[in-house]
Amino acid sequence: MNITKDIKSVTYLKSKAADILKQINETHRPIIITQNGEPKAVLQDPQSYENMRNAIGILKLLSQGEEDIKKGKAKSQDKVFEKIEKMLLAK
Repeated sequence: MNITKDIKSVTYLKSKAADILKQINETHRPIIITQNGEPKAVLQDPQSYENMRNAIGILKLLSQGEEDIKKGKAKSQDKVFEKIEKMLLAK
């Protein structure tokens, strides 16, 4: 991947919006939009954006789980299954 191909100016965006949309939807690579030489925004196709959001959500859940384990708020798998079995047998 050559990131320099994925950096475009806001002027380029204004004149070639359709081309940029075609590129991000075909390559699934984000494009960095610059203004006065500074990065100001990132354009990304919807599927890649959704995948990124899902990955971030999973990472947050893992982080919360690790914190629960550190604080002693977790139960072993054996205890969870034992509790489920007791509940099922009680019915």
